Amino acid sequence: MTHQQNPLQSINDVHTHFRYWSENWAKIGWLGLKNNPVFMLKQLKKYPWLNSLMKANELLNMYTGTRKGLYKKANSIAVSSLVSSIVDMVDGIYNHADKLILHEDLVPPEILYGMGLQPWMAEFLGIVIPFLDTEVMERYIDRAENEGIPADICSLPKSTMGLALSNEMPKPRAIVASNMPCDGGMTSYTLIQKKLQAPIFRLDIPYNFYNEKAIQYFVGELRKLIKWLEEHTPGKMDWDRMKEICEERNRMVELQLEIWELAKMKPSPMAGEAMYLPGMLYGIALPGQKRGTNAMKKILNIAKKMYEDNQSAVPDEKYRVILWNPPTLIFPDLFVWAEQKYGVAMLMDMLSFNRHPLIDTSSHDNILRGLAQIIMQGPMARHTRGPAENFFSDIFYLHEAYDIDMIWMAGHIGCKNTQALMGMFREKCRDRNLPLLNINYDLSDSRIVPPANIKKQVDEFMETVMQA
Repeated sequence: MTHQQNPLQSINDVHTHFRYWSENWAKIGWLGLKNNPVFMLKQLKKYPWLNSLMKANELLNMYTGTRKGLYKKANSIAVSSLVSSIVDMVDGIYNHADKLILHEDLVPPEILYGMGLQPWMAEFLGIVIPFLDTEVMERYIDRAENEGIPADICSLPKSTMGLALSNEMPKPRAIVASNMPCDGGMTSYTLIQKKLQAPIFRLDIPYNFYNEKAIQYFVGELRKLIKWLEEHTPGKMDWDRMKEICEERNRMVELQLEIWELAKMKPSPMAGEAMYLPGMLYGIALPGQKRGTNAMKKILNIAKKMYEDNQSAVPDEKYRVILWNPPTLIFPDLFVWAEQKYGVAMLMDMLSFNRHPLIDTSSHDNILRGLAQIIMQGPMARHTRGPAENFFSDIFYLHEAYDIDMIWMAGHIGCKNTQALMGMFREKCRDRNLPLLNINYDLSDSRIVPPANIKKQVDEFMETVMQA
């Protein structure tokens, strides 16, 4: 399989870039016009992070600038879908404020959608803004630390707490959290709830969750959540709507599974952000949305076309890699750079990969059972709760299934759970003769390890271990 480019490809690439660049700006402009430009200017002062979100087209430049052909288009679709979701979420703050529910990133919003409520993921800004404007979240991290939050906890909950402490978190009707994924994330909601003065419901997820007893217990927790939301918000459960949302999620998942199968081909017709960005968006943050299904369908069709035409996503693919731990937020174009310099194709990552069951929508009980399994087996949480084997089973399955050459571990220094497992991780990789790169860095704070230092770590690994 080779990466072929016809004589008109450069013209097509320019057209692709201009099309999605203009569409993205049109969506951002529509948000301002719909909500009154004068009003939005006032909101820019109230919520300074809106200035960063307006830079969403920077991602388009970052992810598609050096890519070509259909692969460029696939990544453009992924970015365009993210921009649409950002616009919808921000619009919901203004037009559905009476139904706004703040929810933890590992509590998917299907139930909130089913009840006609407006979800706002508390960690959303802490995840997206570093992609767009690397240094902005550092002032919120500093605000949290100046208020006494320990400096050594994960910078994502510090960012989220800093936003609340700075009065820049939209005020919700209620908050839904859980005891995942880690101590820092879980305890951050004590401060957030106190600052926002909103009622809170905390889902209790069993420590060992791969058994029938745990599923039945957590189905009971979801029933309690629905009842609590009906008492504390305007939301009422509409099981017909709930069924539609879960079936839409299933359709998206089926398309995603086809993309994953195609990515097993060597070389792969799809890689990079087109693989993981839609998965993060529509498998975790905003599941059950037609936009997610449509984006996944477009990317699948491109992957099929590339496979049929013997095109590889990464020209002259030399190395196949999986990324473990969340993506490097402060260096979002890590794999754009690695593709260009080393021919590295990133085929799968921890956050988007899962082995969740499709949701059986034949009854209310089955819907809740499916959701219970998905939530309990959330990304990061299912890997760092329970026995240590939970951390490794997905990794080594992917190693075999995708014929991986090496693992890149995004060794976020604030993630105590994964740091504690690094010794075992190295031993298991050594037993399999599988090269492991542990990238030392901080998820959201570029002052700890700047992108230039991340590049240096990759360079040294590729040259000394991989003999690149």
